[in-house]
Amino acid sequence: MAALSRRARGARNEDVDCMARRICIIQGHPDARAHHFCHALAAAYAAGASEAGHEVTTIDVGALEFPLLASREAWAEQSAPAAIAMAQRQIRDAEHLVIIFPLWLGDMPARLKGFLEQVMRPGFAVPHGPARPGAGLLKRRSARVVVTMGMPGIIYRTFFGAYALRLLKRNILHFVGIRPVRTTVIGMVDGSHAHRERALERMTRIGDSGR
Repeated sequence: MAALSRRARGARNEDVDCMARRICIIQGHPDARAHHFCHALAAAYAAGASEAGHEVTTIDVGALEFPLLASREAWAEQSAPAAIAMAQRQIRDAEHLVIIFPLWLGDMPARLKGFLEQVMRPGFAVPHGPARPGAGLLKRRSARVVVTMGMPGIIYRTFFGAYALRLLKRNILHFVGIRPVRTTVIGMVDGSHAHRERALERMTRIGDSGR
């Protein structure tokens, strides 16, 4: 009954999607030893999604054991490590991905980039052979990218051009067939407690919508 009530309230929100979905949250903060704001955002999204009837799984990138790739041959020809193969199964089973990470030196953390390089292998994300735009193997999936930062979000989007978001959206997610890709920028994360609470409430509402 509570889930139905939340959905009724969410129906007035622009982020609504009334169909229950299989959602995979990719928690991209590289430090799994502590509870960071990215972890709180992921938990808020998961809580809203689960209460609304969506099926949610989570990949904690910081807790996975995998090497960084050092050659094209390793990417294209070697088998994926066990942790990466499990993540691929979770992504393959999902209809919607949620990728959450902090902005570090203007980009995603290196560990998240290394994870995506490991995951997006030929035969899983792209066909074997020469790369061709539009030939991605992960079609019929959507995504939301959530990035946190200390600066105001409007400054990141306007002055800095949201570089990390554009890179991930166009060069990785769109390339493997994932679209639409929606983005959420949460700035001033070191600000007031009330500001952080509003961000968590917003993430719960987005999770409720499944988008």
